Amino acid sequence: MIFCGLSVLLLFAYRKISRELYLRKLLRENIVFEIPSLDIRVPVLEGTSQKALQAAAGHFEGTGAPGRGNYCIAGHNSTVYAEIFNDLDKIQAGSEMILTDNDEKRTKYTYIVTGYDIIAPSKVGVLNDFGDDRLTVISCTDDGKYRQVVVGMLKK
Repeated sequence: MIFCGLSVLLLFAYRKISRELYLRKLLRENIVFEIPSLDIRVPVLEGTSQKALQAAAGHFEGTGAPGRGNYCIAGHNSTVYAEIFNDLDKIQAGSEMILTDNDEKRTKYTYIVTGYDIIAPSKVGVLNDFGDDRLTVISCTDDGKYRQVVVGMLKK
């Protein structure tokens, strides 16, 4: 009985440690997104596939680049998947959002939150290029029926 209990504990410890090591690897190798006021710090993977969103935030292909255009990312607000944006509804206008590029210099881009909205999933116009430099963060609401959208403008 003791052996079984120890085996189960070791399995859980192994899974937790391996997830933490994988997250650290992703943070070193990818763009990093942060909202300091909400204690959010996650890697951003290219694409929004289910696999990408299980471990990180995902960049919508075809949208801007860090510091240029409308850089759009998505992440889960869920207790089942990665709990990346569970506190997104607590964001305040004027808060900072930071993208750290994965270029050689690890260039940082700071965006200031200018808006928060809840929209229908069919309202994909938030992904459009608006002719300015912005960051758009999208996550579902707690019930999954709508999408939370946070927009930040690049701090010049």
